[in-house]
Amino acid sequence: MSISRRGFLGSAAAASLAASLSAQDKTSRNSDSAHSALHPIIVCANNGFPYLNDSFQFLKSGGDTLDAALRVVQGPENDPFEDSVGLGGLPNEEGVVELDACCMHGPTRRAGSVGGVRNIKNVARVAQAVMEHTGHVMLVGEGAERFAVAMGFPRENLLTERSRRTWQLWKEFHSTDDWWGPGLASPRWKAPDTAPRSERWEQKIHEMEQRAAAIGIEPEFRLAAIRRILFPPTGTIHCSALNEKGEISGCTTTSGLAFKLPGRCGDSPIIGAGCYTDQDVGSAGATGAGEENIKVAGAHTIVENMRHGMSPQEAGMDALKRIVRNYNNDMSRLKFLDMTYYILRKDGAYAGVSLWEGYSPDNPHKIAVHDGTRRSEKTVALLKGASQEFPPFPALPSGVTQDSEYYK
Repeated sequence: MSISRRGFLGSAAAASLAASLSAQDKTSRNSDSAHSALHPIIVCANNGFPYLNDSFQFLKSGGDTLDAALRVVQGPENDPFEDSVGLGGLPNEEGVVELDACCMHGPTRRAGSVGGVRNIKNVARVAQAVMEHTGHVMLVGEGAERFAVAMGFPRENLLTERSRRTWQLWKEFHSTDDWWGPGLASPRWKAPDTAPRSERWEQKIHEMEQRAAAIGIEPEFRLAAIRRILFPPTGTIHCSALNEKGEISGCTTTSGLAFKLPGRCGDSPIIGAGCYTDQDVGSAGATGAGEENIKVAGAHTIVENMRHGMSPQEAGMDALKRIVRNYNNDMSRLKFLDMTYYILRKDGAYAGVSLWEGYSPDNPHKIAVHDGTRRSEKTVALLKGASQEFPPFPALPSGVTQDSEYYK
């Protein structure tokens, strides 16, 4: 069965709008108020939820918007059990943790970025230091690490025992399916030749569980470790903060794609992709498939869309449609990637949008918000269904086939 472009856009938009007539759209409809009527608001990835109260109080008491956003992302960076950023981040294919981050300070229209940093935990703060203490915008690799040390950041081993054991399990069972080509966008790429829930996959998972036990992965984490190996997480946290004066800033930090090639940088350190803030318009950031977001300059695209009159939700949906377009609507490929955008306009309107509804049916995408009330909200999805049903691979969305023609 083929779905028309009109049918796809109509159904997706209708479902999105129906699902989103909540605080996000109410804020948008009442968004023409003067700056004096603004309330402080923080919008971030859901792994920042535990750190919102402290950061919101800091923002409300007159704290700088970038410092407020950095207070949020520094929480996951410091958490050894958060394996997508900072300490405990999953390593590259050689077992080395490499971190990326960037930030933009709306009031002074400045930016800072670092990529491929080893041995330094709080790289979002290092990006801020690049912004404040150099004439550059971006430092990478060894130079960024030496700069961080010169600025007083301590060197430390970022590879926790849990992440090391997960990497070891990947090396033993899945390192043949690494990030060497051909990649998802290559004409030579072929979908994995596996049947969902086949006996072969059940056996492989059973063998991985046994090996996970043998190398000391705790029982309650074994299936989670296996999932990270079968579907290497992209992780990341983005945060944007707006104060009552209308000042706005944003930042993004990550350990990048698990088991990546050494030196790989995704979208998180790229100004305009993983994060973009314009004091005149708003701020946006992303988590998900970094390579795809770089190709559409996602955060910049969203902010420019808002500059030209789109609502936060419309602006984010347009960026997602550009990702779909880049794959010619091929669901057999799109089901292997995902993207979530976190969007905050300078009048306080906000949105969270995602390519799929979640990574799995029981794990929906969410954004975290604090505007006086701390809460998590489900994103509005462009495509119905999950990107990574487990085990082992997702089926195509109902009614959609590989040759769907809905976006031409």
